Amino acid sequence: MPRSVQALPKAHLHLHFTGSMRITTLRELADKHGLRLPAALLADWPPRLRATDERGWFRFQRLYDTARACVRDESDMRRIVREAAEDDAIEGSRWLEIQVDPTSYAPFVGGITPAIEIVLDEARSATRETGTQVAVIVAASRTRHPLDARTLARLAGQYAGDQAGTVVGFGLSNDERRGDTADFERAFQIAARAGLASVPHAGELLGPEHVRDALTHLEPDRLGHGVRAAEEPALLRTLVQRGVTLEVCPSSNVALGVYDDLADVPLRQLVESGVGIALGADDPLLFGSRLLAQYESARRDHGLSDEELAELARGSIRGSRAPESTRRAVLAEIDDWIAS
Repeated sequence: MPRSVQALPKAHLHLHFTGSMRITTLRELADKHGLRLPAALLADWPPRLRATDERGWFRFQRLYDTARACVRDESDMRRIVREAAEDDAIEGSRWLEIQVDPTSYAPFVGGITPAIEIVLDEARSATRETGTQVAVIVAASRTRHPLDARTLARLAGQYAGDQAGTVVGFGLSNDERRGDTADFERAFQIAARAGLASVPHAGELLGPEHVRDALTHLEPDRLGHGVRAAEEPALLRTLVQRGVTLEVCPSSNVALGVYDDLADVPLRQLVESGVGIALGADDPLLFGSRLLAQYESARRDHGLSDEELAELARGSIRGSRAPESTRRAVLAEIDDWIAS
């Protein structure tokens, strides 16, 4: 019998704050605040999405914004962090880096500083209660002015660390087709000086050229998605040489229309290239599947052996910002899983 991928120790490096919500939690928060949800978040969930054109992206973003609008106080924010940790713990995740843009929640809690402090405080509490260590990535949005990104980078740097309950990275999210990557270079330099990992999105909706753009201007330690790099073997070799880990989120790729089917995601090609890979769930709220499903797909749709699944888990740990003691402990657990 194949080993349980649920029992496989792993790290989760690509999970958005609002997008991590349980659908039941979203519905309860909507009721709490007297807000109406569209059918796509009720009877028709998970929604049918396709974001390879602007109209499709608009629909995805509208649903995401609807969900975000249901998060309106400190208790809502704390609940999201706690439940994300609980769900990850059930799925074998030992280390979670949850990504948040505090700008979205600042109006309800008194500013961006209280917003990030609430998330960090609950990350420490959830770490104690669940056993999954929770760290935070502060992410700027490509749809906002680059000066806003610099403000967030400075804020993130004030809470930088390498432990649960600290900020460990700085990201750049939203529609890759918006904004100029070079304009965000200064923000990433500020974050790098504070010791934060560079973890921008690139190479999902746009192809290899956008991956190269991120490499040139943002000097990433990891890339959110990056799967389109598979279209250029030379680019893959560059990623390997530079030690960049790809946060591959198969369900996201299919839901947004980048690939038609889970079997079409170039996971096998990426594995064989030697690039670091960390599977992630991205936005379970809208895509309908969590971290465990990504590992199950790797086995089912790509024929990865247990040893190859173990190597994916190792890649998630190596690509994380977990402290060295945590890395050693989890890597030993993975060895035990494959030896069992």
